[in-house]
Amino acid sequence: MPGDSAAPGEAYEAFIHRTACVPTRDNLHDFFNGLVWLHCPLSKRRLNELQAAEIARDGICATRGPLRDALTLFDENGAVLDAPGPLWHALLARDWQALFVTHRSLWREARLLVFGHALLEKLTAPRKAATAHVLISAGEMNPSAWDDATIAASLHPAHLATKPFTPLPVLGVPGWCVQNENFSFYDDSEVFRPRRDAERSPNP
Repeated sequence: MPGDSAAPGEAYEAFIHRTACVPTRDNLHDFFNGLVWLHCPLSKRRLNELQAAEIARDGICATRGPLRDALTLFDENGAVLDAPGPLWHALLARDWQALFVTHRSLWREARLLVFGHALLEKLTAPRKAATAHVLISAGEMNPSAWDDATIAASLHPAHLATKPFTPLPVLGVPGWCVQNENFSFYDDSEVFRPRRDAERSPNP
């Protein structure tokens, strides 16, 4: 559907919810958005349903509020990870050496799905700083069998409003960038940043 199909003054998310159509412009951003809709229709529909409900309740305000912020963050830049426990512990602690060097072999057992269409667009011209926001599911640190239905079922409003995400510089993942075969790749503290004292500790 053409990108200017929404009625004047109608929010993009509200239009999609009302019509079950996704306005699409001729650019990479909307191209990848369309691909994610095709690959994960249940999850995209759930995100849209939650966005539309927030808009119906509060209207379009200068600030989106915590739930809409989280929905937008996941939609644009999110990822889901199925990985062994040691990788999750290292990721939540932002212990990049443990995540990418000490436990490197465990990545053979991991699956990383980039969900966010803006992040997919960025990866067409990859930069070292490209970072996904990995969804931390409620009550589980190592979700198994991630698929569209599982992702959609995990999108609970109260949980999302807490912004349950942890950053992952995706070019650090073994096999995603040839340069990371040299472990000095991870010495860049501008990209692989340590956890700040003010940030909450990871769950055990």
